[in-house]
Parts: sequence; C-alpha cells; structure tokens
Amino acid sequence: MRVLWAMLLAVVLLSGCVQYDAGVRFENPNRGEIVQHIKLGEQLTALSSEQAQEWLDSLQRRARQLQGKTKRISNQEVVVTIPFASGAELEEKFNQFFNPPAKKGSQAATDTDLPKINSHLSLRQGNFLFWIRNHLSYDLDLRSLGVLSTNGNVIVSPGSLFDLDFSLRTPWGARSVEKAENALNPVISEKGHLLVWTLKPGEVNHVEAVFWLPSPLGIGTLAIILLVVAGFYLKYNRGKGSGVSSAPPSVPQVQ
Repeated sequence: MRVLWAMLLAVVLLSGCVQYDAGVRFENPNRGEIVQHIKLGEQLTALSSEQAQEWLDSLQRRARQLQGKTKRISNQEVVVTIPFASGAELEEKFNQFFNPPAKKGSQAATDTDLPKINSHLSLRQGNFLFWIRNHLSYDLDLRSLGVLSTNGNVIVSPGSLFDLDFSLRTPWGARSVEKAENALNPVISEKGHLLVWTLKPGEVNHVEAVFWLPSPLGIGTLAIILLVVAGFYLKYNRGKGSGVSSAPPSVPQVQ
C-alpha cells in the first residue's frame, strides 16, 4: 500500500481534499465485489498533473491485474471494481491491491522517505451446515499521514484533507464488533444490510463485523435429500394404490 498512498499524498498536497470510499459487497458466499470510489478535489484539473495521472493509472493497472475494472466518471472521479468468488479470494485480492510487491531500484530508493501505511483485511469463515458464519476484520494504520517528513516539513494535516470510508454490504445484514481499543462504530442503514465506518486519518483504525450467508453446499445437500425422500414416498404410494386384489379361481364341483 506504500506506493499507492504515497502517490495519493502527492495528489492531495497539490489538489486538496480527497474522498476515498472502499467497500466490500457480498451477493452470496461465491460472489462479491471490492468497490472503491475515489474523488479528487476540484483543483485536480489545474495540476501540472503527472502525479495525479500516474496515480490514477496505477489504480487501473492494479485492478486489471486482479481481473477488475475501472470507470472514469470524470477527470476527478474514478470507480474501481474487483470481483471475488470466495472469502479466501477476497482476502488475497484486497490485500494485494493495497499492498503490492515493492519495486526495486530507483523507485524503492525514492519510496524510503515516504510514509508507510499498513493495511490488512482478514475473513474467517465457519460452516454451520446451512449457513456460513463470516468474521471480517480490517486494520488500517494511518498514523503516518500526520507525521513529519525526514527534513522536518509537515507532510499533511490529515483531518482536513482526507475523507475516508470503509463499507460492508451483505444480503442478510451484519453486526459490528467493537471490542478492540481502536475499534470504530459504523453507521448502519438499509435495515442492517449496509455498514459504513468513517476512518480517522492520523490514527490506527480497526473495523470488525460478523455476518451470516447461506451455504450453497448445505442447501444443495438438503435439496438432494428431500428429492430422494419424495421419490421413495411417491414410489411407495403409487405401488400401494395400483395393487389389484383378485378373487381366487372357482373350483368346479364334481357331482
């Protein structure tokens, strides 16, 4: 995530406030999307603008590497969508997008003085026959956004320049967990189906939630069992109803 956020900082310092909404949407256990909505300040069009263009291009490259896509709404606004087909793939793609492999050579040397931002998402899943319990945890360390650079200059005043959100949308609703010291409280809407956490620049942020999804394997197994039972039941009743009772043949009397 170092390179991504470093480039974002360069854009922020030149263009003003940045709105960055990252979210996870589940349709079912085998289908979902990582969605990011980025909107830069209006002064972006006045930039000499190599940093801004390079940053937006990096988003597009990373999305493409993860079978995702980007949509340019305007010169200042971009939507990134990355699909996933399982909880494990969600973890892998989310963390890979925000923590790409470090570059070698001159780029690595340039990044040494840039702030380091740690980001990690994990999803633990437990199968309860017909349902899957999901425990999502997301940690984002934004303390470096409020520190000084190596030469003593202020990098950024985070509270006024960043508007950062993380959201979770699920088909059956979710419950926030606020046990950790730095856990955030979400805004809950759509009858619990959408949770939105406002992240705090300059601080350590912890997001945690529990939600349930239907288990395709469990439901499929139940459907097969019901079909087999129904088949036996129909076969038994049909055989029982089609039985014909016949009188024994008469024996001729001998006189």
